[in-house]
Amino acid sequence: MNLTSPRRSTQNDDENMAPVELPHVLVTVADDGTLTATVDGTPFDESEASAWTRATFGRLMDAITKDRTIAVRVEVRESDGSVFTDILRTRKPRRAVAPSDTPALETRRSRHARRVPRLSEVTAEGFVPGEDVAVATIVSHTDATGTGEARALVDLDDLPEGSSREVILLGRISGTFAVRRLI
Repeated sequence: MNLTSPRRSTQNDDENMAPVELPHVLVTVADDGTLTATVDGTPFDESEASAWTRATFGRLMDAITKDRTIAVRVEVRESDGSVFTDILRTRKPRRAVAPSDTPALETRRSRHARRVPRLSEVTAEGFVPGEDVAVATIVSHTDATGTGEARALVDLDDLPEGSSREVILLGRISGTFAVRRLI
């Protein structure tokens, strides 16, 4: 017994639907990382000056799908025998929005976006180079530099009202513990 009514198609559904039979793209990865591609069994040769590689996979897909205007089924066969399959759908066309004659209402988010942070810098030494350094009242984390110095910028507006205005830098590996007063 079916308790739900059948889904009705809308115009937007029809525009964004992929065709029933998608072009099949087969990408084969060689041991050296170069790629060869076929579309429905036909070699795809619209390559750049050099061979396709893992680094140019996105551009290869853009070229095959004509900048994502054609939906395709992609099968990638790695040199180790593993296979990855996916469907690349078309991008939705962007529609231009005409500017409004009425000014937009100011929101909390728009006011927050314009806020300039009030920052205070704290530094301490004795950390292991590259270690994760916790900044407490944990408002952020930072890394120690190659010389073992940790540097953190603290937005004073992020601190709770009435807080002591002190920050702790804690080395997660070295255990270095430094308390610094914010200016």
